[in-house]
Amino acid sequence: VRPQGMGFNTGRRNMVINGAMQVAQRGTSATGKTASGYYAIDRMENLFSGLGTWTIEQSTDAPDGFSNSFKMTATVADASPAAGDYAQMRTSLEGNSLQHLKYGTSGALATTVSFWVKATKTGSFTFVARNFDGNTRMFSKNVSISAADTWEYKTVTIPGDTGDTIDNDNGTGLELAFWVNAGSTFSGGSEMSTWAAQVNANKYLGTIDIGASVNDAIQFTGFQFEVGENASDFEHRSYGEELGLCQRYFYRWISESNYGNLSMGVSINTTKARGLHTLPVEMRSQPTFSSNGTFRIAEFGGHSANTTDESITRNHKRTPFMNFTVASGLTNGKPAELGANNDDDAFCDFDAEL
Repeated sequence: VRPQGMGFNTGRRNMVINGAMQVAQRGTSATGKTASGYYAIDRMENLFSGLGTWTIEQSTDAPDGFSNSFKMTATVADASPAAGDYAQMRTSLEGNSLQHLKYGTSGALATTVSFWVKATKTGSFTFVARNFDGNTRMFSKNVSISAADTWEYKTVTIPGDTGDTIDNDNGTGLELAFWVNAGSTFSGGSEMSTWAAQVNANKYLGTIDIGASVNDAIQFTGFQFEVGENASDFEHRSYGEELGLCQRYFYRWISESNYGNLSMGVSINTTKARGLHTLPVEMRSQPTFSSNGTFRIAEFGGHSANTTDESITRNHKRTPFMNFTVASGLTNGKPAELGANNDDDAFCDFDAEL
């Protein structure tokens, strides 16, 4: 049971984005996953090397006070991982959001991670924090699960790192990860209770070995990272605020109607039209782009045809230009609409993840 009266909400404290697992722009479930990537819940990345096949989902099973959790379930098991295999969930934090931690100085601040966890079996897993700037350094702490299929509240206090700074930029400053299984390269060591150069063998000290059996699962929610040596009550933010924070790193435009309009533009030759698309927030960096579905260029009073390609040109963190291409038939200089063609599920992804 979570202790009561552990703190007061005193403004923005939680440095984890989407810690209540509310936002899932990519969808609520992803199946058959064997490789690392962002699936389902925003800002929560899975890292896999070997160790079977997984379903990643935004679950509605959550402790009181929460509506969602992050859940990873093994659908193909691996009871004998190779030396370099691992399974983990992590979130990465920008360096320019962590300067108040004073890392690299004698006044480096202690921090506390708190979260709810639930697993299909008992055992332990390992929380690992890594500082990516300068010399890659780490802290690790084993966390026990005492009852299967039961939500448990956990806290880990992390000392300030006096030995290395965090760069004031938009790259990864800190990584916070839950290691739930690993092979011999990443196991067999001991906890690192103070910051030091990373040691691979100290990253998974656990016994829970999620993924060793089919239907092994583990869930997390209420993920908070804050200044201080004690955890405070989880800082709940509105869905709209959390969505905006997530969209700095990933934004999915969805048509939502048969002919959703991505951009108003103009034909620039017989095969291509170009239009400006305004993103909801400035992204962390110039995004990569991908699309899925059926799209068209529809000239005003002129040619309309399915596109053969959709891409970004003159990339920008807030206002990239879209290039849509068709086989032929456009008129240079004619205004055009760039959007979905009878496909309300068509979407475009703008990705600036760490």
